[in-house]
Amino acid sequence: MKIFFKLIIVSLLTVGCNSTQNVAGTSQDNETPEEDIVRLNSDALEYEIVIIEPGFNSWLATTARPEGYYSQSYMESKNWIMVQEWNARVLQPIKYDPNMYQMQIDYRPGINYGYELNYKLYNYFIYFQLTYNQRLSTAIPRI
Repeated sequence: MKIFFKLIIVSLLTVGCNSTQNVAGTSQDNETPEEDIVRLNSDALEYEIVIIEPGFNSWLATTARPEGYYSQSYMESKNWIMVQEWNARVLQPIKYDPNMYQMQIDYRPGINYGYELNYKLYNYFIYFQLTYNQRLSTAIPRI
């Protein structure tokens, strides 16, 4: 009888471990349509930004202020403030949802990332704050 219970426990553990591997093997990136992925990179500056957010591209095209509306220095200062808060939240997964704040952003003041990257990063922060009802700075996010 003891052997029977041991076999049942071993078989349950084996089935439980196999089911966990299948769930962990799925990737959210494979399910995201290509039009919802924003990629910016530059070989000269050795940076890359990848924004995978459903709906961001359509929001950027239809709702966000057009390119040229904000100056690059304005967006750089706002981005720096919001990146610092974002990175602080990444480091506090118990206080902030780790599914929202998954990776730190390596954004440094004094590096010229160009207008396009600053524009898309700034607008992503606005989109993120409005969509998920978050505040990354003391300013109220608005369009």
